[in-house]
Amino acid sequence: MAIHIQRREFIGTLGGAAAWPLAAWAQQPKVRRIGVLMNTVSDDAEGQARLAAFHQGLQQWGWTVGHKVQIDYRWGGDDAERTRRGAAELIALGSDAILASGTPSVAALQQATDRIPIVFAQVIDPVGSGFVASLARPGGNTTGFALFEFGIAAKWLELLKEIAPRVTRVAVLRDLTIGISQLAAIQAVAPALGVELTPIGIRDAVEVERAVTAFARGSTDGMIVTPSTLALAHRELIATVAARHRLPAVYGLRYYVTVGGLLSYGPNTVDQFRRAAGYVDRILKGEKPADFPVQTPTKYELVINLKTAKALGLDLPASVLSRADEVIE
Repeated sequence: MAIHIQRREFIGTLGGAAAWPLAAWAQQPKVRRIGVLMNTVSDDAEGQARLAAFHQGLQQWGWTVGHKVQIDYRWGGDDAERTRRGAAELIALGSDAILASGTPSVAALQQATDRIPIVFAQVIDPVGSGFVASLARPGGNTTGFALFEFGIAAKWLELLKEIAPRVTRVAVLRDLTIGISQLAAIQAVAPALGVELTPIGIRDAVEVERAVTAFARGSTDGMIVTPSTLALAHRELIATVAARHRLPAVYGLRYYVTVGGLLSYGPNTVDQFRRAAGYVDRILKGEKPADFPVQTPTKYELVINLKTAKALGLDLPASVLSRADEVIE
């Protein structure tokens, strides 16, 4: 009798143990999958800061990485083939939404899918690049955060003349694969400022050094570096070449100044990734990216590297220093 009772208890216990994991599994919330395609390499400090902000944003919207959501990362840098491969892999993994950093990432993803929602940040010309129909009504599967409004590019030349009034020749370093809207805005104000522009298209590091060296002649020269994935990848080289030729240079984003560039005027790049998490949250909850307007920055920051200014022999006007949001010494 004792043996029979123990056997029944054992079978009952075994049956309960077998049923428990199934019931518990049925109660578990679905883990959503987010793909992230970055236009930096994995150990780039700027790329890591952007991801940290995105993670923070997801957390604020209630998405715990590793619990409610799984994130797959691919790092394209400025390598077009690696970017295309990363886009294909994220799509094959079954992403519910993909965060794309930079123009090349969005281009690669749109070529590979018109179904999976894409939220972008740091895209220079989403309409001109054909990513969205308009800023207000993007349509399709893509929306996000544009890097800036093009009128801001004119401000770069104005600032350059303000800090270096003797400058009359200005090289405009730009990625040829990106639309000419930035250059056009600079060209529009150049005559009134008495400046002759020399657009310089770049494709790789060797071309950056060769082209800038060929341009530089003397104390009336300056440079504007328009933002792009290519310029991001080679920002330290660009700042070094500018210093070598004693070129006062204005940049569109802060991360050029932190590696030795003179001055930048542009949006907070990291904040866009925190805000992008809000769009991803809405997509994961069932909304469509076509219904979200593309947002542009509402605040721009002036950052100055005082050490670089001194090395160039520039005595920066008090009017500029007083407007600076950050001064690096």
